[in-house]
Amino acid sequence: MSIRVEHDKESGVAVVTLDRAAKHNALTLDMARGLGSVWRGFRYEDDVRAIVVTGAGGRAFCTGIDRADAGNVPQPSSPYTIDDPLLTIGPKANDLWKPVIAAVEGMACGGAFYLLGEAEFLIAGEGAEFFDPHTTYGMVSAFETVHMAQRMPFGEVARMALMGSAERISARRAYETGLVSEVTAAGGALAAARRAAAVIASHPTEAVQGTVRALWSTREAARAQALAHAPHLVTLGNLPADRQAGLFTARTKGHRTR
Repeated sequence: MSIRVEHDKESGVAVVTLDRAAKHNALTLDMARGLGSVWRGFRYEDDVRAIVVTGAGGRAFCTGIDRADAGNVPQPSSPYTIDDPLLTIGPKANDLWKPVIAAVEGMACGGAFYLLGEAEFLIAGEGAEFFDPHTTYGMVSAFETVHMAQRMPFGEVARMALMGSAERISARRAYETGLVSEVTAAGGALAAARRAAAVIASHPTEAVQGTVRALWSTREAARAQALAHAPHLVTLGNLPADRQAGLFTARTKGHRTR
């Protein structure tokens, strides 16, 4: 399944690692289903009181869905609905209200934002980079931008989505815009996230989960309304799969980091 779960019962902290480093931790359909199972399972594990989610290898947190797998998802003909395998990869989509901290090293792009958008806060290593390549490949960035619009100023989300693969946001710039709460030396994000999670896990769990639920209630209505528009925007705006593939194959590797 390429997902690794470790649980330190003494601290009450679990670490969920996307363990597909050779593929930049791109998500297979199996991994997408597995993440949902992991989050739902944590609801019944009382000794798990805080969670860290990260990616293996240091080169990427996650680069979204594996394109080879994405082509195996049949889609309904209606423009008002879509079968998106990433919709339920986050903790909140699985009714988990235990705090989740994301530890980001290397690239975080595209579908990674489904996960990052449902974490309580992000800690990033100095070399982390955030970008959204959808428009470059003829795809609508809908779900991703909705998630990031809850965390970043409108203009920053708009620039990231519209610039596509031509521009990346550095960890420092992500910190300046509020996407990231702490920047560590490269390779230090996981340790910092574990430390923060251990502190949170040491507090009374009822108070912690109630606070998480209260925080998310402040944005639920707007988020749900925005996400409701996403399916038909994607189906109406995406290029056909063969044209997307052509753009992906012809992509250039140059980009600017700011």
